[in-house]
Amino acid sequence: MDWLFDSPSLYVFFASVFGLIVGSFLNVVIYRFPIMLERQWKEECHECFPEFPKPEKLAPFNLSIPRSHCPSCKQPVKAIDNVPLVSWLVLGGKCRHCKTKISARYPFVELLTAVIVGLTAYFIPGSYWSLAAIGFTFVLIALCFIDIDTMLLPDQMTLPLMWAGLLAALVGISPLSLEEAVIGAMAGYLSLWSVFQLFKLLTGKEGMGYGDFKLLAALGAWLGWQQLPFVILVASFTGAIAGLILMRVKGTGKETPFSFGPYLAIAGWISLLWGNSIVDWYLTSYLGM
Repeated sequence: MDWLFDSPSLYVFFASVFGLIVGSFLNVVIYRFPIMLERQWKEECHECFPEFPKPEKLAPFNLSIPRSHCPSCKQPVKAIDNVPLVSWLVLGGKCRHCKTKISARYPFVELLTAVIVGLTAYFIPGSYWSLAAIGFTFVLIALCFIDIDTMLLPDQMTLPLMWAGLLAALVGISPLSLEEAVIGAMAGYLSLWSVFQLFKLLTGKEGMGYGDFKLLAALGAWLGWQQLPFVILVASFTGAIAGLILMRVKGTGKETPFSFGPYLAIAGWISLLWGNSIVDWYLTSYLGM
């Protein structure tokens, strides 16, 4: 592995290609994981509350079963047609068999993952911390799109992400001390939880989901408590701008709920790469510190 770390350009190249491949898998996770959770919840509801309708017997469904297939003609996707980004371009964005259009989101996620992972590898030079940061980035991308689609931030992803951040600090991979990571996780959760409770007390309404608390706790474990104000500020700013645009374009009202997780994820990734530099620049330029 050291030979790859010693060649920055080669490391960035391989990281980008790996990101393209994993991006294809993330498309599967983004689509299938919420369905898997829904099935699990229905089964658990019936087990705990017999009066809840028993879910019908369905064919096995997980991240590997059934094979990828066209949702229109049900034909399995051949390996030659499943090459990330390339296959979509070669096929002209259509199914080989029925010519039904394939959503451009699939190659978009693949390309986005490759670019973001390449940037991560470039700005965090080859090291075990860089590899951990790439894994952190993969999970953020999956959470971002799952939240956009379903307004869910699954515990099965946010909590392991938090524990992974703490573990990275414990074994010395992370630049944070274990104390900073633990305080970051605690502060991340409690900060949004406090805002949630205050908003509920004042308005009687719930302003955000518990998944947002857990995601910010995970970001705190990876980035440290020092970066949390920056993350919250960037997430709030970008979320407000996006909300105004959606209200303008779609004509939605201010009461319409929207996902906050993607903006936390974006702010967390920005903080991972440039948070310290941006904060230092601001303190030096505007506060003279």
